[in-house]
Amino acid sequence: MDTKHLINLLFELGQLRRIQHDGWRNANVEKPESVAEHSLRAAQIGYFLAKNEKYDNPYEVVTMIVFHDIGECRIGDINKVANRYVEADEEGAVKDLTSDLNDGGELFDMWNETENRSTEAGKIAKDADYLEQAFCAKEYMDTGHKSAEDWINNVRKKLETKSAKDLLETMVNMSSTDWWQGLKKI
Repeated sequence: MDTKHLINLLFELGQLRRIQHDGWRNANVEKPESVAEHSLRAAQIGYFLAKNEKYDNPYEVVTMIVFHDIGECRIGDINKVANRYVEADEEGAVKDLTSDLNDGGELFDMWNETENRSTEAGKIAKDADYLEQAFCAKEYMDTGHKSAEDWINNVRKKLETKSAKDLLETMVNMSSTDWWQGLKKI
């Protein structure tokens, strides 16, 4: 691969830090997380889902998730309401982004496996993507954005792995601030 092409790609991937998850506007969230922030926690969730599902290569799943939103560098994050009226060719964007990598199409194939849930790794990766959105929804609900519950209900319908379903059902019955209870020293 040409070094300048790689550098340009890495700068373009930096755009994901600037693109906010757009759908949260519908829940009146003023400053939603960026696509990059979403991808990071989704990858972290994916690691644990893969381990819980006894998938033999959790690092493959993590890699798939790290790159699953790269098309949004070019098309942005189009929420589901807007998507009813605007058609974007995310697949084409990912093909264009990855075409000069000389990786034999590996990055595109990982993106495709995730989007189409065509492999066990793809199913785990997509579940992690959805589950991360549910975690965000719970955090937003806990700060007063009650309509964010819609994301949890929609995610519940999409999850395929037992581990993701179990995590979701436990998470919804907790507070997003439970993690720090008992950690303060007074």
